[in-house]
Amino acid sequence: MKTNVIGIEIKKANQLSSKLNYLLANLQVFYTNTRGLHWNIKGEKFFELHLKFEELYSDLHLKIDEVAERILTLGSTPGHSFSNYLKIADIKEITSVSNAKDGVTAILKGLITLISIERNIMKMAEEAKDEGTASLMSDYIRFQEKLSWMYNAYLQK
Repeated sequence: MKTNVIGIEIKKANQLSSKLNYLLANLQVFYTNTRGLHWNIKGEKFFELHLKFEELYSDLHLKIDEVAERILTLGSTPGHSFSNYLKIADIKEITSVSNAKDGVTAILKGLITLISIERNIMKMAEEAKDEGTASLMSDYIRFQEKLSWMYNAYLQK
């Protein structure tokens, strides 16, 4: 059994890297969607959501870099083609959304997608004894579950 530089079995590291590249694609599309919502939101909730969307895309920017660096740490190459991101991501581009309800609904849907992907990666990482990736996913899940609860509360009447 051959291992990479951090002691993870190469085959398992490659499988994890593939899933992390899939997560990276979804993060990139979600980031772009969130940034677009930040720019284009209108209405009485503008100031509140403009700020919240900026907080979210700033956090996503950091996560994108962390995921890419984790892929490198595992010995693979992070994807960096937006056309490929669009092909493989479950989160799809959103356009022409400017009202609060549709914007928050899109954010909530994206968060739920990310959490599902991250749970899968965390399970794979635990099986590969890759504590670094598992810990990263655990941190993301905890944060995004709280955001999901908050955005869902926003949508309640």
